[in-house]
Amino acid sequence: MRKLVSRQFAFPILAVMATFIGNVWAQTPTETKPTLSQDEWKLVWSDEFDGDLLDTDKWKSETGAGGWGNNEWQNYTDGKNLAVSHGTLKITAKKTGPGQKRGDYTSARLNSKKSFTYGRMEVRAKLPRHQGNGLWPAIWMLGENVRTVGWPNCGEIDIMEYVSYLPDNVHSAIHCKAHNHGDGTQVASGAVKLPTAEEKFHVYGVEWTETKIKFYTDHPANVKLTYDRPEKYDDDDWPFHKPQYFLLNMAVGGGWGGEKGVDDSIFPATMEVDFVRVYQKK
Repeated sequence: MRKLVSRQFAFPILAVMATFIGNVWAQTPTETKPTLSQDEWKLVWSDEFDGDLLDTDKWKSETGAGGWGNNEWQNYTDGKNLAVSHGTLKITAKKTGPGQKRGDYTSARLNSKKSFTYGRMEVRAKLPRHQGNGLWPAIWMLGENVRTVGWPNCGEIDIMEYVSYLPDNVHSAIHCKAHNHGDGTQVASGAVKLPTAEEKFHVYGVEWTETKIKFYTDHPANVKLTYDRPEKYDDDDWPFHKPQYFLLNMAVGGGWGGEKGVDDSIFPATMEVDFVRVYQKK
């Protein structure tokens, strides 16, 4: 996600500026709900969002004025824009003021309390159905050491990003010191067509090993982007050997999400999350 704790960068990421490193494929993903664990993988952590309360042993809300350098318009609240019911988490962006300026909207941003190094991370989600400009939901990971080394040194794994002015498309990317949108060198998939992203649940996954980060939708065979560890590497281009935590959020406006403006008729707008799962090698 281009929401950065460093609060220093405000550059939009455009698909046409994406830098492709490694092997990149864009495929039409399946629309089933497959069981993605295999014999060599073991489920080590998950939230299925059962019951009617957020599990605060697993998640914490990050609150305050949104943006972190991205000029977003929402304020993140502590629970007022969240709900757990009927087996899903709902993150809802709302218009709470006159509109068309920062502070007139609220939303939610959840951070996982546990961090992970390597594994298969999968999040099954359905994106907002409202058609109109201004929404920016994301499922991503950030280096646990962000507050000591800063962004982009900590590394960032964008499992899925979506901007509502470009419906039926999703995006994936990595950011690090050597490759980030601050200087236009990010490694990104560009827009990947997914015609039912707003109507149906899809699995957004990443397979992260000591030497590769592979992004996929619905099934590991539906690869959107791979980033290979360079033959000669250091923390500048491969900080991805250290723990990262999950973030789930929906921004309003911002350098990328608000590039085409914000349509006030789309609120309230909700992203639903069915599960978050982490598998690691047995």
